[in-house]
Order: sequence, then structure tokens, then C-alpha cells
Amino acid sequence: MFNRLSTILCAAVLLALTPLSASIAAESGFYAGGSVGTAAVEFSLGDLDEALTIPDFDENDFAWKVFGGYTFPIPVIDLGVEAGYVDFGGPSTDITVPEGTVGLDADVTAFDVFGVVGFGLGPLDVFGKVGFVNWDADLTASINLTGFPDLSGSESVGDDGTDAAYGIGARLSLGNIEIRGEYEIFDIDPDISADLSMLSVGLVWHFN
Repeated sequence: MFNRLSTILCAAVLLALTPLSASIAAESGFYAGGSVGTAAVEFSLGDLDEALTIPDFDENDFAWKVFGGYTFPIPVIDLGVEAGYVDFGGPSTDITVPEGTVGLDADVTAFDVFGVVGFGLGPLDVFGKVGFVNWDADLTASINLTGFPDLSGSESVGDDGTDAAYGIGARLSLGNIEIRGEYEIFDIDPDISADLSMLSVGLVWHFN
């Protein structure tokens, strides 16, 4: 009687763990993907020249990224690492000042590395990530001032470095394919005082 009861209990435990094991197997392992979206790029130049103060640059543009990572087979939560390349587009604007016009063009790219923590809600997961971004940012000002030929022309400023980055998002698993939406903040602080954020949606392929 005792042996039969033990066998039934063991079978019940194995059956209960089977969906969890299948879920872990389906979600763990290597993956790669890409996303497209909108990047918000802000630059504060202050005095571009001693005689000319330029308003802050605050524009959005189409952005894209490619990334890959690995999710570890841990029950209850998903822990992983992820790395990618981000192109924040080329936002630009023309600013009218009393003396003429100033055209501003930004060019920002970055490599990032994140630790990712996810929580399953059925086929839908929510996740957060924290990591570092290695960025390169340039801003070019094309200055055309009537009456001030010495100040007219083109001038560029740029910087690069490594700083903190954060993100939150949700992902829907459809077999080996995942649909992902996320919002990321790249907390960079160069001499040109840039703020970067990106809202994106993308597809991911899990290699398992």
C-alpha cells in the first residue's frame, strides 16, 4: 500500500513539473532579434560660439537595433544577458534666430550590454533590464547669419563614452518566435549633455 501511494505521488509530482520543464526548455537558450521604433535625441549645446547661443536640440527620428542574448533555464523567473547595436537615426532641425538660421543634425550610435530579468504571465512576459551603453554622439551646426559672415559656416561637436542604461518591456511567445515591445533609457552624460531614449517593437528568434 505504501509503495503504491509513493508511486502515485511521484507520478503526480512529475506530471505537475512537466509543463514547467517544457516552459523552461522553450524559453531558455540563445536568441537573436531586431527592433524598429522611435528615438528621442536631446542635445544641450549652450554657447556654440561666444557670440551665439543655440537653443536645445530635442528631436525624434526612426531608429533600429539588432541584438542577441542567452536566457538561463531557471524556474519561476527568466535571467539572461543581452548585447546589441543601436542606430538612433539622424534627427535634424532648422532653428530661426534673429540673426539668421541654424541647421542642426545629430548622429548617434551605440553598443549596449544588459542583464535581463523576466516574469512569466502565461504566454506574455514582462521584463526589465539594466546594463551599460558604449555610445558615440556627434552634432553638426550649419550656421547662416546675415551680417555676421565670420560666424557663418559649419561647426561640429562630439563625444563618446560608456554609461548606464535601463529598459522595461513585454514579450509574447509564439513557439520559437517572440514579439517584443520595450522602452529604453540611455543615461549618457557627455560634454554636449545628450539624453537618449528609444521606444521600439521587434521580433526575436529562439534557437532551441
